[in-house]
Amino acid sequence: MKRKLVDNLVSKPALAAGVVFATAALSGGFAHAQETVRWQVPIGLPSNLPAVGTPVRHLTETVSGLSGGNITLRYYEPGELIPAFEVLDAVSEGRYSAGYTWIGYDAGSVPSLNLLGGGAPFGLEPPGFLAWHYFGEGDALLQETYEPYGVRAILCGIVGPESGGWFNQQIDSVEKLQGLRMRFAGVGGEVMRRLGVSVTVLPGGELYQALERGTIDAVEFSSPAADRVLAFHEIVEHYHLPGWHQSATMLHLLVNQDAWDGLSEQAQFQIETGCKAATLTSYAESEYGNVHALQFWQDQGIQMHEFPQEVLERLHEVSGEVLEEIAGQDPLFARILQSQQDWMGIYGVWHERGHLPRSFYNTQSD
Repeated sequence: MKRKLVDNLVSKPALAAGVVFATAALSGGFAHAQETVRWQVPIGLPSNLPAVGTPVRHLTETVSGLSGGNITLRYYEPGELIPAFEVLDAVSEGRYSAGYTWIGYDAGSVPSLNLLGGGAPFGLEPPGFLAWHYFGEGDALLQETYEPYGVRAILCGIVGPESGGWFNQQIDSVEKLQGLRMRFAGVGGEVMRRLGVSVTVLPGGELYQALERGTIDAVEFSSPAADRVLAFHEIVEHYHLPGWHQSATMLHLLVNQDAWDGLSEQAQFQIETGCKAATLTSYAESEYGNVHALQFWQDQGIQMHEFPQEVLERLHEVSGEVLEEIAGQDPLFARILQSQQDWMGIYGVWHERGHLPRSFYNTQSD
């Protein structure tokens, strides 16, 4: 799958020199003409969802700018080319050179993606995860996970804690969970199942209708900023925090390995740089949007609750049991989990002592 189509600009020396100079400046000094890349990119999340869908927009704009328009990643909404849950298969099989998605959708068949797409319950928050990914073992373990599928994965977005969920009643005890029909994903979904919840996994675009029809009683999806766009508050009014099950959510660009190898180092650099920019922007966007979402729901009269300590303790206990069981069945999952936990043990000292207690962030006066 070679994607090198080198523009022939040498017939007009002055123009060619100008193009090469501009391209070299944009791409960090590579002194040769930029190849042309035109990829169709199916995505697993709607591009209008703040910080989880919008990073693909940031990516395409940045890469186009860096390459002087020579790299075009044209993304297609879920369902336009393929269903939301089929991005990995489509890229692995070479039907598309790249796709953009939340990799946790494939955790049923690749358990390690639970940890790489959303982290372990009660796990790393974005700053700690980014440090582990870029400077620790994270990226190497990510590539090892995808190597059997002929895919290169690039971190291309991150958001902070998800919500604890939208419910049709306040969850003030573990017993209130029993019998609920709820959309939940990842390891957290298995934890909820063991506490008596009937769990289903649905893509974001189907959740409002499922709640409206009564197919599910409750839903966990994403951060406040994204949940606001999906308007769950129009149907259920009990919103719970914190997102114990997913302290960070990571989005990725998946690239067919043959297509990636067919790119020049210049193009690879530009795409990787675009993803780093999208990761930074998505985190800032989510933090900004989350604040305004909470303010909006407060104005709308939505009842916002924090899970009681005893509920969190029970969720933490069952989470440990589930993680231990999966690790016992999957050696790669066990290695990634151990790596993250080892890093948390080190990073936690700095996180606790080096940062102000969170109570100091409450600036509202009495």
